[in-house]
Amino acid sequence: MRILITNDDGIYSPGIAALAQIAKKFGEVRVVAPDVEQSSMGHAVTHSRPLSYKKSPIEFPGVEAYRVNGTPADCVALGTHLWGHTDVVLSGINMGPNLGNSMWHSGTLAAAKQAVLLGIKGIALSTPVGKTEPDFNALEPFVEKTLTLLLKDTTLSLYNVNFPPQPTELKWTRQSVRLYDGTIVPGTDPMGRKHYWFTVTPLDAAEEGTDRWAVENNYVSITPLRLDLTNEDELRKVKEKLPVESV
Repeated sequence: MRILITNDDGIYSPGIAALAQIAKKFGEVRVVAPDVEQSSMGHAVTHSRPLSYKKSPIEFPGVEAYRVNGTPADCVALGTHLWGHTDVVLSGINMGPNLGNSMWHSGTLAAAKQAVLLGIKGIALSTPVGKTEPDFNALEPFVEKTLTLLLKDTTLSLYNVNFPPQPTELKWTRQSVRLYDGTIVPGTDPMGRKHYWFTVTPLDAAEEGTDRWAVENNYVSITPLRLDLTNEDELRKVKEKLPVESV
């Protein structure tokens, strides 16, 4: 099995190093990651300038690794092109959760989505981060269990996985879709210039069975996703209520 690994935290992230070592148990691994942090870039792609890649400045034992001057989605497009046949793209382990509405702007998940757009299975993996780095040694057995489960499925699929700091077991979940309080917090830099932080806080408690609920209760959240955003129920309703033929 050929496994391409990327992320949005950049080539220097300890999360991608941990994932690469675990993934070696499942097949041949190559790392292609952004040369700088690209968090919250969403599914941005670079089309106004050429991309280039260089050998990673840090070692990934037993793994070829490269850095790209582009986004996570760029890394997947370029990495799969240069490597030829790729069976699965793993994105992460992200330093910070990608739960609920954060899926919309996650560069980590965008890399997995880009894989699926190219006809390759995509799996995004994330974990919360506090004042210290996540304990990747403690997470390793749960990452391995998750990959063992998801790599059994040979169909084209997209998964978003989130690991709590102290996991107990795996759970299948759905996305938590709740309203958020988007607050702008003004500040001043050392030069006296104004700047602003955009902060987001959920307004509602997480529902049982959702990704947020799972991680809050120390479960590994595994959410199957799809690229088709069509609201089937709403489509059916508007076709009956507002037929275009009557306009």
